[in-house]
Amino acid sequence: MVNSNNKNIFYIIGLSYKKADVTTRSNFSLNKENQTNLLLEAKESNMDGAMVLSTCNRIELIGFAKHPYELISLLCKYSNGTVEEFAKVSYVYKNREAAEHFITIATGLDSQILGDYEIVGQLKDAFQLAKEAGTINAYLERLYNISLQASKEVKNKTSLSSGTTTVSYAAIQYIKDHIEKLSDKKILIYGLGNIGKSTAKSSVGYLHGDITLINRNEQKAVLLAEELEVKSEKHSNLAKEIHKSDVIIVATGASKPTVSVKHFDISKKQLIIDLSIPRNVHKNVKSIVGKKVIDVDVLSKKTKLTIENRKKEIPLVEQIIEKYKIEFFDWLIFRKSTPAISTLKSSLESIQKDAISLHLKKHQDLNTQHAEEITSILVNKIVTKFAMHLKDDRTQANLSIQVMEEVFK
Repeated sequence: MVNSNNKNIFYIIGLSYKKADVTTRSNFSLNKENQTNLLLEAKESNMDGAMVLSTCNRIELIGFAKHPYELISLLCKYSNGTVEEFAKVSYVYKNREAAEHFITIATGLDSQILGDYEIVGQLKDAFQLAKEAGTINAYLERLYNISLQASKEVKNKTSLSSGTTTVSYAAIQYIKDHIEKLSDKKILIYGLGNIGKSTAKSSVGYLHGDITLINRNEQKAVLLAEELEVKSEKHSNLAKEIHKSDVIIVATGASKPTVSVKHFDISKKQLIIDLSIPRNVHKNVKSIVGKKVIDVDVLSKKTKLTIENRKKEIPLVEQIIEKYKIEFFDWLIFRKSTPAISTLKSSLESIQKDAISLHLKKHQDLNTQHAEEITSILVNKIVTKFAMHLKDDRTQANLSIQVMEEVFK
């Protein structure tokens, strides 16, 4: 499964929650600027197709390279991770296995919280960023579209997302389970990216407390606060609002901590939930008496009951995934076989013309039109038979194409 110039192999390299803890994932996380710079360098290096998926649960480079180290070195260059650290917790998928992995993660089957469909939005963002950088080729575009179709069918025909347990919902559930008299509590949400915005909306629906929004882009906080009918505050009042709040939810996307010890009133009992990757609440905050700091890894452990119910849907989800895998690989075989079939037809037509010319010299009375009609039928039947052979599940398409090209070149 190679790209059009037959030099590069399709790889997905990365690390996820399965083997890499939140600290390690933080080391390899990529902000939007570094994602863009990485893609542009991949393009300059003549990598035919590349995407970056950097979320709180996984960091992956998806694309074509001569060797996976090309992608690994790019990841390490634009993150704070090292090759040695990557080797301890990473995975490398190649060709068919990589394509299957891509489709699987789009369905939520490989999410840290089973059935978490936040991954779909994250994939869309990753695809759009790569599109803008000019690193999407026909292969990646088709794989992306097939994966979204699979995801949509899983969502519509299964209960894999029943009782949705996204990171933001898990945070809300944790607050409900651990904070009494919520209606009397002050809740601060700092950071209004995708997760922060989702958490804010869920907070209004489920917590019913005194909710305040703060964002570095203050206009964004004002508009969302108006929409949700809650309060917003200026970014300059962050420390003041943290002092006043009982629950602080941090969902900023900075590369360094945005909330530190200096922001807190040490005499107040507070719950701090850090939904950011890398962590945006400084590690020293948890050492303050009365401060309980929860991160995404802790939240994922609070969803066991929902997950057990969702696991029952896995066989049906796998059937759907298999259907879309077959569709993608059928397209790939057709795409790869089209030039071979064209070559075969051209070669046979050349043989046809030579044969008719030879017989015309020996038999002056040969009806050339009749001969052409008969031999054209034979040519088309041979080409059709070969095309059907390539579509057969038992066929090793690559080997068949190679033999055909060697015989008819």
